[in-house]
Amino acid sequence: MATVATRSLTPKQRRTVAGGAIGTLIEYYDYYLYGLASAAVFPAVFFSTEDPVIAQLSSFATFAVGFFLRPVGGIVWGMIGDRVGRRVVLISTVVGMGLATTGIGLIPPDAMIGIAAPLLLLFFRLCQGFFVGGEMGGAATMVVEAAPIGKKGLYGAFLISGAGIANVVSGGLMASLGLTPGTWFIEWGWRIPFVFSIVLAIAAVILRRHLEESEEFTETQTLLIAATGKKHNPLVEAFRHPKNTILGILIGLPQSIAGYIVLTYGLSFMVSNKSLPAWMGFAGTMIVGLLQIVVAPLWGHISDRIGRRTVYIIGCLGFAAMVYPAFALFSTGNMWLIWLGQILGFVVFGVAMQATLATMLAEMFDPEARTTGVNIGYQISNTLGGGLAPFICVALVAAAGGAFWPVVVYAAVIAIVGVIATMMASVRPDVEGAGRLHALAVTPRVPVGS
Repeated sequence: MATVATRSLTPKQRRTVAGGAIGTLIEYYDYYLYGLASAAVFPAVFFSTEDPVIAQLSSFATFAVGFFLRPVGGIVWGMIGDRVGRRVVLISTVVGMGLATTGIGLIPPDAMIGIAAPLLLLFFRLCQGFFVGGEMGGAATMVVEAAPIGKKGLYGAFLISGAGIANVVSGGLMASLGLTPGTWFIEWGWRIPFVFSIVLAIAAVILRRHLEESEEFTETQTLLIAATGKKHNPLVEAFRHPKNTILGILIGLPQSIAGYIVLTYGLSFMVSNKSLPAWMGFAGTMIVGLLQIVVAPLWGHISDRIGRRTVYIIGCLGFAAMVYPAFALFSTGNMWLIWLGQILGFVVFGVAMQATLATMLAEMFDPEARTTGVNIGYQISNTLGGGLAPFICVALVAAAGGAFWPVVVYAAVIAIVGVIATMMASVRPDVEGAGRLHALAVTPRVPVGS
């Protein structure tokens, strides 16, 4: 249990928290937006010649492929962040994400340019994955290192409040545009939220241009250079003690699938299996985002009181228990019950996992490998979990003749894996004088000619 500090944030700390949160906002905005469009728009725009089921699977396949470059981006940007500095990473990644998402909104439909349309969609999706791969690790590392002792869970959770704002903006834009008459939404309306991403990227650069590196990071780099004459390879350092690096991947799996099962695949389930209007799910996503803005810091504060590990395990078990009620409510076709299902399925326990994960991963690594370690755990788990979740759910439900019980089993198995991994991980306590998890690996320089 952490000793809770009472001092308020300094101007530098406020800038760091705000700069981290807006990057997470863009990350989730881009990914939630793509998820919503892949469920309700892309099958008709980029795969219009396919059978409806094949078109849906093709659309979700591009959704999944974007995750495959996230670990690559995570390692590349993580190493840059741990050697050069986190600020460089945070500015570069938001610019790249903004350009890639805007590019998607400018692709002509397949009826106009044929196979070039899905190929361009795939290219920009891969770009999204590469740049977003470095975002969470850099943001989480800077925010957690800057936050006061005893309040790292609270301020780390503001990253997920940024994700809640992303839900509101992406879901709200898609819902309002989806209510427009005729085919305008499919032809043009859906493109507006994608092009808007460049505006968010510019705002992020403005906020992040004055970010400063943490004392913990600069002091560690100074010690390394003084002792060895060079900086360590962050990837080597992350695997010098491999237990936490591997467990970080397994820990991240349940939180990675939560939103993509309940919100992304849930939307596809309602539209495809229950013939409900897409705007209903979009509006529910917006409601979820509004609640997430408040619920995430609440869970973060609770984790400062009872521990990150305890909150994350509660989130895993609670999410697994809520998947069946959520899809049962989706099956009713009643708007209010559908929105209740989205809240129960994601907000209550899914947000508990998301609000806790980034801070806990940052506390599982020492400064010289922290960004790389967080990125490995977060991005590989998102690739194996979240990236494949909608595709797996479509296949499971199709194989079960439209029944959703396999989705419930799938979620429960992943949640149990997360619980076991969380119990096994080593997490640095958020207390004064906690020190390092491992001794700094230093081999003294040998003087020339000795």
